[in-house]
Amino acid sequence: MLTLYSYPELFGVADNNPFGLKVHAFLHLCDLPFEHRHIFDARNAPRGQLPYLVDGEHSIGDSDAIINHLLQRYALTIDDGLTPEQRDIHLLIRRTLDDLYWSMSYSRWQDDRFWPQFRDALLRTHAELTEEGLLAARQYNLQRYHYQGIGRYDREQVYERGIASLRAISHLLGDQDCLFGEAPGSIDAALYGFVANIHFYAIDTPLRRFVDAQANLVRHCEALHRRVTGSIARIEDVG
Repeated sequence: MLTLYSYPELFGVADNNPFGLKVHAFLHLCDLPFEHRHIFDARNAPRGQLPYLVDGEHSIGDSDAIINHLLQRYALTIDDGLTPEQRDIHLLIRRTLDDLYWSMSYSRWQDDRFWPQFRDALLRTHAELTEEGLLAARQYNLQRYHYQGIGRYDREQVYERGIASLRAISHLLGDQDCLFGEAPGSIDAALYGFVANIHFYAIDTPLRRFVDAQANLVRHCEALHRRVTGSIARIEDVG
C-alpha cells in the first residue's frame, strides 16, 4: 500500500500545502489506492520536507520526484500523449508554480492582514496545534522568506509576482478543460494543488481575488476538486 505523508487539510482542501495536494490529486487521477497520513512534523521526512511517499522499501520526498517514481514504477500512462513541446511547457509551468508558492506562503504567514485569520483557522481545525507553536512556525517562515528573497519585497510586489504567474497559466489554459487536452494529466494535478489552496481558502487575499476573477481557473479547479473529493462546497469568508 502506498502511504502519502503530508500536511493536514484546511478549508475543506485535503492538504493545506500545494505540493502535498498535487500528489494527493495525482494519486486520485491515476486510481492508485493509498493511505493518506496527515502530519505537521517533517523532521523524519526525506530532506526534512513534506510531502513524502512510502512505497514498500522506497521513501521518496519532493512532489515531482514522487510523481516520477509512480509514473515509472507503475507504468502509468496519464502523460503518454504529451508531445515534446508540451513536455517542455509542462516543466516550465511546474517551475512557475514553484515560484508562486512563495507568494502564497507569504500571504498566510507574513502578511499581517491575513496571518491572524490563517492562524485562527488552523487552531479551530486542528486541536493539537497551539498558538505558541504557530508563532514559532511563523518566525521560521519569516526567516525563510528573507533568505529566499520574497521577504525583502514590498507587499504589493509580492502579490504582483504571484498574480503574474497565475495570469500566465490562465492564458495557457484558455478555454480548454485541461492544460493539454480533454483528459487531466499530472500537470492538472499540479495546477489544482496550487489553485485550490487559493480558491477554497476563506481568506480574501489578492491572490484569491485574482483567481476568482478568472473563470477558466475556477472551472478547472472545481472540476478537479469535484473529482477528488466529490464536492465543491466552499466555506464562507472568515473575519
